[in-house]
Amino acid sequence: MNLIEQFKEVSNYFSPKIVAEVNDQYVKIAKIKGQEVPWHNHEFEDELFYIIEGTLLMEIENKPNTTMKCGDMFVVPKGINHRVSSIDECLIMLIETKTAKHTGEVKSSITKSIEEQTY
Repeated sequence: MNLIEQFKEVSNYFSPKIVAEVNDQYVKIAKIKGQEVPWHNHEFEDELFYIIEGTLLMEIENKPNTTMKCGDMFVVPKGINHRVSSIDECLIMLIETKTAKHTGEVKSSITKSIEEQTY
């Protein structure tokens, strides 16, 4: 599989798509642009972000903001409030436990069910 090719199938921002499964983890890709992700956390699951293209602002509550660029990886530990944004289009890969909800327990206009994240 070529991840860059997979992004051609992603038409909406903030709408992760599952591209693979590894044991009890989903590998997802998403396009990010703007500031629509609400502050949220995943009570029981860590979440891995890997930047494929562009830059991503990673905000962690009570910590300095981090600007991530192509090739950068960041793991948000379980229970930590966070949100992401990008001025220009950013392509990311996520690795999340299958039990993780897209925006934690927070419901917003970008919240997607697992069914909506499947090609």
